[in-house]
Amino acid sequence: MVQTATPPGALRSLAPDFLLPDAVTGETISLADVRGTEATLVMFICNHCPYVQAVIDRVVRDCRELEPLGVRAVAIMPNDVAAYPEDSPELMKRFAQKHKFPFPYLHDESQTIARAYGAVCTPDFFGFDQGLRLAYRGRIDAAGRNPAAPGLKRELFEAMAAIARGKGAPSEQLPSIGCSIKWRGAH
Repeated sequence: MVQTATPPGALRSLAPDFLLPDAVTGETISLADVRGTEATLVMFICNHCPYVQAVIDRVVRDCRELEPLGVRAVAIMPNDVAAYPEDSPELMKRFAQKHKFPFPYLHDESQTIARAYGAVCTPDFFGFDQGLRLAYRGRIDAAGRNPAAPGLKRELFEAMAAIARGKGAPSEQLPSIGCSIKWRGAH
């Protein structure tokens, strides 16, 4: 397991489009299908990463609470499943069902979408404004792999809520930390 921190995002860059299969429903999903009326959150996650496992319930909570604000979310799994079979579509489906994902969980088998976004780790968060311009590239909160202490600032939630309300994301955005993406041929 290699710990990686996200580089600063190219703020204001346009969200790359995608057309990927949902591991839960089998449907093919595009960016337009998951776009929120006010903001859109694109997350790169996987099943096996201890960083994702530590934050997934907070991610699900935040996404549920953001939806009434016009924020929709999508999770994309970019890892090489030949090298990491615990991230297979069948296990993605189980992971999504176990955690009651309120968003699609897509499989980026070719890894082209992860590369287009510049994703480097799991979890990696990309928060887009109403015009699908990147406004937030940061972490969920300061807890990382640890349980969130009561009263801990919900950085991702607060940033996405501010974007949805037209106030913009905070100028200070701290990188997400997680496991490096498992690129094909890099093992």
